[in-house]
Amino acid sequence: MKKSDLIIVRGAGDLATGTIHRLKKSGFRLLVLETDHPAAIRRQVALSEAVYSKSACVEGVEAVRVEDEKQMIDAWKNGKVPVMVDPTGESIASMQPKVVVDAILAKRNLGTNKNMAPLTIALGPGFTAGVDVDVVIETKRGHNLGRVIREGSAYPNTGIPGIIGGYGAERVIHAPADGILKNKSKIGDIVEKGQVIAVIEASDKENESVADIKKTEVTATIDGLLRGLIRDNYPVTKGFKIADIDPRKEELANCFTISDKARCIAGSVLEVICETLE
Repeated sequence: MKKSDLIIVRGAGDLATGTIHRLKKSGFRLLVLETDHPAAIRRQVALSEAVYSKSACVEGVEAVRVEDEKQMIDAWKNGKVPVMVDPTGESIASMQPKVVVDAILAKRNLGTNKNMAPLTIALGPGFTAGVDVDVVIETKRGHNLGRVIREGSAYPNTGIPGIIGGYGAERVIHAPADGILKNKSKIGDIVEKGQVIAVIEASDKENESVADIKKTEVTATIDGLLRGLIRDNYPVTKGFKIADIDPRKEELANCFTISDKARCIAGSVLEVICETLE
C-alpha cells in the first residue's frame, strides 16, 4: 500500500474523528462515509457535523460534505477530508479502497466484511478478527485500550461508561421520553445537578396546538461541564443517549479537543496500516 491509496472510514463521530485526524495528519488519502442524520454527542470534536453544516473542523483538519466523485477529488485538492452520506457503504465496491476502517462504534456489525478491501479494520465489539474483518481494535477503557486484535473479538459492550472524575453511569444522560430535543444549554456550559439542560417535545395527535405539546424536561444528573449534547431539534427515542457531563469543571478545553481514548485508538489503526506500506 502507498499513502496515495484510498482509505475509507465508515463513521465520523468523536472516536472515529480521532482516527480520521491521525490518518489525515499522517498524509493518507481518505473518504469518510456517514449516515444522513449523525447522532454525535461530542459534536464539537466530531467531523460528522459536516453532514449538517457542509463543513466541520477539528484541531486543524477540515471535513466537507461531498455528493459525488468530482467533489471528492476537489476536497482532496484543497487538503480537506470528503464526507459522503452512504450509511450502507454502497460506494465502497466502486471506490476500491486499499483499507476500510469501520469506526461506526455501533457495538455490532452493520455490514462491514473482509471482501471490502485488502485490509479491513473494525473498532470495538461486534466483530471477530479473521472472520468479519482482518483486525479489531479494543475500545474499552483500561489496560487493553487500543490493543490490536488479530484473532478474536474486543470486549463485549457493557453499557457502563468509563469512570471520569469518580463518575461513570451518572455522567451520561439518556432521553426520558420520545420526541424532538430542544436544547436549553450548550456544550461547554457549567451545569448543576437538577438543572434543565433540554426539553423533549412530543405530540400524540396530528395538528395539535403548541399549547397541547407535551414537554419533558431533561435535567443534569451531576454538577459539571456539559461535554456533549446531541444537536438541537434531533428526534430522540426514550433511552437514547443525548448528553455527557464531565465532573471536572476546569477541563473546558476537553470539550473541543480529541480525547485520549480516541487518540489511543487512532494510533493503533495507524500502526496496522503502516505495516502494509511499501
